[in-house]
Amino acid sequence: MDYKNFQTFTAEQKGAILTITINFGPVNVQGQEMLADLNSLALRLERDRTVKVVIFQSANPEIWVCHYDTNLLRDMSTEAVPRNEVALLDLQAVLERLSNVPQATIAKIEGFARGGGHEMALALDMRFAARGKAKFMQMEVGMGILPCGGGASRMARQVGLGKALEIILGAQDWDADQAEKWGTINKALDADEIGPYVDALAKRIAQFPAESIQACKRAVYASIDLPIAEALKEEAYQLYQATSKTPAIKRFTVADEKGLQYDLENQRNWENMVMDVQEIN
Repeated sequence: MDYKNFQTFTAEQKGAILTITINFGPVNVQGQEMLADLNSLALRLERDRTVKVVIFQSANPEIWVCHYDTNLLRDMSTEAVPRNEVALLDLQAVLERLSNVPQATIAKIEGFARGGGHEMALALDMRFAARGKAKFMQMEVGMGILPCGGGASRMARQVGLGKALEIILGAQDWDADQAEKWGTINKALDADEIGPYVDALAKRIAQFPAESIQACKRAVYASIDLPIAEALKEEAYQLYQATSKTPAIKRFTVADEKGLQYDLENQRNWENMVMDVQEIN
């Protein structure tokens, strides 16, 4: 797959890992140019099984993605739209498409991610932030609107109702450590640790079957969107999607034939064994 000709970021593929480096001066504003690039990227990722992990980082040492282009918000209608006529906004639609790509997506945040920038991070699967560099905010209430790139919809799923409202209505900055405490990110890391940590995680995930990664994503997302009975059915459905396309059955057969699960030493070393089994295809 060709990952070229983007205006707001560059893309570099090494093995099964694609690294997106956002570089849209001066502040990585999230306008139509970036939305067009993200939509084009998602279209390519949907068709690509060679990429298993996508890392999103920034070339700007202070800003990951700043926020949605205020010029686009300025041009919004002042007339209320009836509920039955409401359609997804461009930002919502593009970020939802990005959220649904089959690959594991990781935000490596080493600068400001406010407004739509933070909503873009929430739309990705995992988020890691650098202490002393990352800063987050949803400022929309102070401008007279609300987070409208999925922030109001995804925040409570991420942190719970009360905390989501504190974050959204408070319209204040929070740092990496606070983000980890609240649950808006996976982990806060020192600036010199974030790169190696994210790289190691991406390399580990990238060794697993693409279809298994996709099935895991589908089942986990269903768990927050569906009642438990339906979510469990989705889990079972995704299991069969995986076993029909990956070497899972062959791996279980080899394990059974060799009696691996009954070996206490194997039980002590599953973290390494799960990597060793990748050789069985």
